[in-house]
Amino acid sequence: MHKKEKVKSYHFISVLDKMIIKDLFKTVLAVLSVIVVIIVSRKFIKVLAKAIEGGISNETVLSILGLKTVVAISTFLPASIFMAILMVLGRMYRDQEMSAVASAGGGAVVIYRAVFLLVFPLSIAAGWLSLVATPWAESQIQELTHADQQVADLRGISAGRFSEYSHGDLVFYTEYIDAEKRMHNIFVQNRTGDSIGIINAKYGTLEHLSGGLYLILKDGERVIAVPGEISVTFEKFSEYAVRLEKKTTFLPQELDGAPSNELWVSTQLPHIAEMQNRLSIPLGVIFLSFLAIPLAKLSPRGGVYGSLLVAFAIYFVYGNVKRISQSWVANETIPPSLGYYGIYLLLLLLGGFLLIRLYGLKWVMLRLNLRGNA
Repeated sequence: MHKKEKVKSYHFISVLDKMIIKDLFKTVLAVLSVIVVIIVSRKFIKVLAKAIEGGISNETVLSILGLKTVVAISTFLPASIFMAILMVLGRMYRDQEMSAVASAGGGAVVIYRAVFLLVFPLSIAAGWLSLVATPWAESQIQELTHADQQVADLRGISAGRFSEYSHGDLVFYTEYIDAEKRMHNIFVQNRTGDSIGIINAKYGTLEHLSGGLYLILKDGERVIAVPGEISVTFEKFSEYAVRLEKKTTFLPQELDGAPSNELWVSTQLPHIAEMQNRLSIPLGVIFLSFLAIPLAKLSPRGGVYGSLLVAFAIYFVYGNVKRISQSWVANETIPPSLGYYGIYLLLLLLGGFLLIRLYGLKWVMLRLNLRGNA
């Protein structure tokens, strides 16, 4: 008795399951790699343009590129699985492999079982990517961008060169800048009205405070004079601040970087819509896979490109309906429950319609009855 149970558990994954899982996994990786490379390359061009303009540092470019890759993998994983199923099963239909499977007694249930042995683990991975990894990556991108904006003005400063601010009313010079972005041996000329101030300091840093961008000087002396007058004011200081520009930078608090546990308990409609967007990744993996299996049999002679065109068309409609429903939820046009379930109910109905079209209503009802009796 125990021996039979061991044999049964050993054959839980059949040879057909292994073949489909292997081909499907390799195809998912290939499709996802191509899509991610294309999307991340476009993002990289934008990030590189900001780096050239001085908006972000060269060191931050690769970090942002890696984080964008995580976001792209999470976003396009459902589409990659959807297209991979169409490509793998479509090839099996064209090569008459499905005919061999059917002659051996394998039908749609066998194919669904083999595909979902891979799809279910991938949906769990997609849920982790969408709910945990992507918000973390987005928050890291926001923090890195904010940190670079704070020192963006320092990147425009070169040691041994005079720099101008406030339309030439403020000119300063630093001898060199160390690895901690601290300036040494600073000379500042500041014109305020009719008076001119000359400042010499040992150290200085740039900081964004509530009133704007300030040059914080330490251990120096300041001379103030009015051209044409004899009186001169001389003073020493341990710390002195000079405002360079009336601008401030704030760390953006965007929803795509908010933790999922905070969004889950929130009752604000924008938060609910963002949570729906994150849940759409693992749900999209499951329901698009359910739809792809009968869809692959509709036109086995259409070729790989025909399957891809069908996949692009369906995913384009799915993506737009998903974004519209989330926008309607945020604007109180539809109830949040409809935004959660509406699009996936449509995918389920479409997949059921294709199954009925291919195998007949009696076959579908028989399978449902068998599942219910089991």
